[in-house]
Amino acid sequence: MLRRVVLRFARDRKANIAVIFALTMVPIIFLLGMTLDYTQAVRKREQLDAAADAAAIAAVRPAMLTQSDKTVVQATAAAVFAAKANLPGLSSVPTPTVTVTDSGLARTITVSYTAKSVNNFPSVLGKQTWDVAGSATAKASSAPNMNFYLLMDDSPSMGIGATAGDISNLIKYTAPAYQSATASQNCGFACHQTNIAHDGGTKDNLAIARQRNITLRIDLVTSAVNQLLNSWSNCPQSGISGGVMQCMSALNNTTYKAALYTFDLSLNELAKLTTPSLAGAQVNNISLMPVAYQNCVVPTTNCKTDNGTDIAGTLKSINDIMPTPGLGSNAQGDTPQEVVFLVTDGVEDKISATCPNATFASNSRCQQPLDTTMCTTIKNRGIKIAVLYTEYLQLIANPATGIQKTDNWYMTWIDKYDQPTSSTGKIAQNLQACASPGFYKSVQSGGDIKDALTDLFIKVASSTASLVQ
Repeated sequence: MLRRVVLRFARDRKANIAVIFALTMVPIIFLLGMTLDYTQAVRKREQLDAAADAAAIAAVRPAMLTQSDKTVVQATAAAVFAAKANLPGLSSVPTPTVTVTDSGLARTITVSYTAKSVNNFPSVLGKQTWDVAGSATAKASSAPNMNFYLLMDDSPSMGIGATAGDISNLIKYTAPAYQSATASQNCGFACHQTNIAHDGGTKDNLAIARQRNITLRIDLVTSAVNQLLNSWSNCPQSGISGGVMQCMSALNNTTYKAALYTFDLSLNELAKLTTPSLAGAQVNNISLMPVAYQNCVVPTTNCKTDNGTDIAGTLKSINDIMPTPGLGSNAQGDTPQEVVFLVTDGVEDKISATCPNATFASNSRCQQPLDTTMCTTIKNRGIKIAVLYTEYLQLIANPATGIQKTDNWYMTWIDKYDQPTSSTGKIAQNLQACASPGFYKSVQSGGDIKDALTDLFIKVASSTASLVQ
């Protein structure tokens, strides 16, 4: 009897779903509780990671990079972390471990933490909390102390009109200044000639440009250097007098010095290395190289050619002047970093026995893009080179003037180095190769050379923090 009852019960399938559901409820509840607690722990870890990121970045801000006391840096990072890590659902606010590692001007901050996320179903997992951990690393370099050697091209080619309109006006107004057709007539260059009568002229082309308020490329360069050293209205920090250099010095808490030179056949010193303000007092002395007359440079003992630009020779001269650079830190015994700032149209015009483009074989006049050999020598010493290329543009008169003549000299000797465009030709390529990586900028005649020089300087002088992980 009992045996039949047991067998009948075993074969009975009524209400089996309820039995199975009841049996599976235990693991389902366990998994659900574990999932909810794990999801909450993951979210807390993400929030704490964000707090660690913020703390690491805060510890490499410019103000912190100047702080030599590591305990101050650690306290700053810990305070930022604590402000963001006070989260509900944690057993307590975690205390981070902040590691500060300095290497030269570079500082690396690592913020790590461990925390406990409170479980909502402690009995399911058999523990009250879920452990979470993470870290963040930020790295930055403090802005270094720097010495800037500003080299401004003042060769006759910098006397070109600043815009197409300026070039056209020069061509228009130089025409009646000469009794007969000469190279100085119908000229887009405001050459500073000291012996005007030699070419049958009545006025110096430079004087004509000044009389007619024609802007020249060297005027744009002078204005740009003035903004760099003397006056800048866009400094983000109030109460700073002076130019871009003084502004960036205050923002970066660094010391900058400047030396100012022009160059043509050789290096011309306007100001030895000094404060930006004292160097700035010499900006008005930037002027075009004088020539005695067409095809005759000053002094008049050499009247066979009107060569006027030796960029490689200038770089050699400045290399002889500049000391070996340091890191630019404030550590005892360290010295500033050294930077060459070269502003030029990039075409050499000099006497040289070795030149791929000898204009006159008899006296070896050489017109060519900059030979970068000396650039490499300078950079190998650890000196940085920043280059602003004032693009060498073809001179074509405005048809509105009635003169539609292309400059034949340019087309014969220079144009091939400006192809396919002035910003991509051999002149531009060599200048970019001369510059240190990232420290090259070009601007066309008539472009805003002031902003270009300012942007380039800020790029050289600035440093940024980066989140490594």
